[in-house]
Amino acid sequence: MKTPNKKSALSEVHGVDQPEAVSSVVAHQIQQFRRKKPSTEELVTRILNGDKTALSRAITLVESTNPEHLEKANEVIKDCLPHANKSVRIGITGVPGVGKSTFIEAFGKYLTSIGKKVAVLAVDPSSSISHGSILGDKTRMEELVKDENAFIRPSASGDTLGGVARKTRESIILCEACGFDTIIIETVGVGQSETAVHSMVDFFLLLKISGAGDELQGIKRGIMEMADTIVINKADGDNIQKAKLAKTEFNRALHLFPAKSSGWIPKVTTCSAYEQTGIDAVWEIISSYFEMVKANSYFDEKRQSQNQFWMMETINEQLKTRFYNHPEISTLLEENKKAVQNNQLSPFAAAQILLERYFKN
Repeated sequence: MKTPNKKSALSEVHGVDQPEAVSSVVAHQIQQFRRKKPSTEELVTRILNGDKTALSRAITLVESTNPEHLEKANEVIKDCLPHANKSVRIGITGVPGVGKSTFIEAFGKYLTSIGKKVAVLAVDPSSSISHGSILGDKTRMEELVKDENAFIRPSASGDTLGGVARKTRESIILCEACGFDTIIIETVGVGQSETAVHSMVDFFLLLKISGAGDELQGIKRGIMEMADTIVINKADGDNIQKAKLAKTEFNRALHLFPAKSSGWIPKVTTCSAYEQTGIDAVWEIISSYFEMVKANSYFDEKRQSQNQFWMMETINEQLKTRFYNHPEISTLLEENKKAVQNNQLSPFAAAQILLERYFKN
């Protein structure tokens, strides 16, 4: 008698096929769109119609170091410029751990709830060793990123001044042309970046926390002089009383600084980004500031001086880029580096030789 075939316990049973998570038709359309390189005119038209995908593409062009991309980016910016300058620009800074991303998300959600269109340009710290960057701002702002009236663009800080993305200024213009009326720029919070951000925003907000020795920083100059308001975050739970004490200390410290040319007296307030309390009070302070500086013409004067500053910065950047990309200079540079390392030539003499050779060409 024949023994019946027995299935092994290890045999695989074919189950039900899972449906595709993404439509193959939609996936194909997205792939085709990404492969297609839109013309400058098409890109500008879509940006002016509020297309966030086109905005992202344009910012990528602006951030690129490719000479071809630079030429196209300049054309896009030129065509978008007449439609820009219709927003308020707010810089937000604070030491790592102060809760900048949590605050910006709560603040952004509040602004969209009152009818504002918010663009967040977040500068993400880059490694000085590998030059890599996590770019995790969209992950940290998971609610705001889903908001129809919000746009978040994280950019790697690279080796630019203090961590401010090299093309943040141009990105602001593109966001304004796309219809965003409130631009928020988040700095890395490492020192020099605050100076650069201050030169491209209308209002500068400094985030602090209580109980971390920050009260002592209130009597120091620098960052405190630039702040238009100080917001003490994490004023919740057992920390509420400490936050109130910190507010008093900072208010006293602000009286030590000279009056601002805008005529504005910096304010101090508390909030909890986690519990989303006190956010409306922050916006009230900012609104009061803009009401005052637009009435006394300081708003327009500051924008004009910022435009001049960024023209000079662009000239400096372009000169530096062209100098290092010059084929003859790049060869001579390596030779002079070795001569300087071997003490055959002083750094100053080597620099002079390179500059003279460049300007002769």
